[in-house]
Amino acid sequence: MSNTIRTTDFDFPGQIAVYKGKVRDVYTLENDLVVMVASDRISAFDHILPKGIPYKGQVLNQIATIFLNATKDIVPNWLVASPDPTVSIGLKCEPIRVEMVIRGYLAGHAAREYKAGKRVLCGVALPEGLKENDRFPEPIITPTLKADAGHDEDISREEIIANNYVPKDIYEQLEAYTRALFQRGTEMAKERGLLLVDTKYEFGIHDGKVYLIDEIHTPDSSRYFYAEGYEERQANGEDQKQLSKEFVRQWLIDHGFQGLQGQVIPDMPEDFVQLVTERYIELFEKISGTTFVKADNTTIEARIQKNVETYLNTLS
Repeated sequence: MSNTIRTTDFDFPGQIAVYKGKVRDVYTLENDLVVMVASDRISAFDHILPKGIPYKGQVLNQIATIFLNATKDIVPNWLVASPDPTVSIGLKCEPIRVEMVIRGYLAGHAAREYKAGKRVLCGVALPEGLKENDRFPEPIITPTLKADAGHDEDISREEIIANNYVPKDIYEQLEAYTRALFQRGTEMAKERGLLLVDTKYEFGIHDGKVYLIDEIHTPDSSRYFYAEGYEERQANGEDQKQLSKEFVRQWLIDHGFQGLQGQVIPDMPEDFVQLVTERYIELFEKISGTTFVKADNTTIEARIQKNVETYLNTLS
């Protein structure tokens, strides 16, 4: 088993603050930059699972870098450089509390809500007669409100504006960016024989301007189906072949865990951990059209420290 990076404790030049998220650790520097380290942690149902996934951080960081560079003509984004396979450096932004989720298909959380009988999701009316994984007539935006702890909350456009979680003009800008980004992601996925099923975007404010932040179009924030055979599988009522983290969630459900009170996270056997690594690498190669080159993970922390310091020295 390769080394993984589950926890970080770096001390970068000019460092003034550290925030540790579910997957990424963010180091704020005094020059209005942040260093974001993509760990090998994996989360599901708002819980961090006990084992790291080899090369997961590298996959996430490199996919996000590809898509951030491919969409900067649509919306400015926070990325400045990626000096290490698992690290991005970018502008410090004040995060907007609302996450923009957009769905092209009835899958995942939306499918579970639909199966439970709900026909309105985040204020959006859903058509009757849909089957799981059916395509929506048009993509729908189903925002969530970031919670201080636990699950993010589904919320409607009207509630966001009425409660001034985001000013109306800014929220309308977020919606326009979200639809344009999803369209670009859909087109890029189609070129690789994939369907971009759903995804989420996070935005922040820098110098009074909206910026796209965090990651985009990765298997942690998005769901992909294979385009080939999609229609046939739907017609036959078969599960879709997909590249996403959903299979990890399904494995947890099958082993009695959905993040509910009193449930215990099951132990992930090594062969399943290896399978998760393979699926992440498969998505990287499928979406990028390039071969994944595994970084030297002998001493991950030392490698990251050196590469980040070398880059920061170029700014002096």
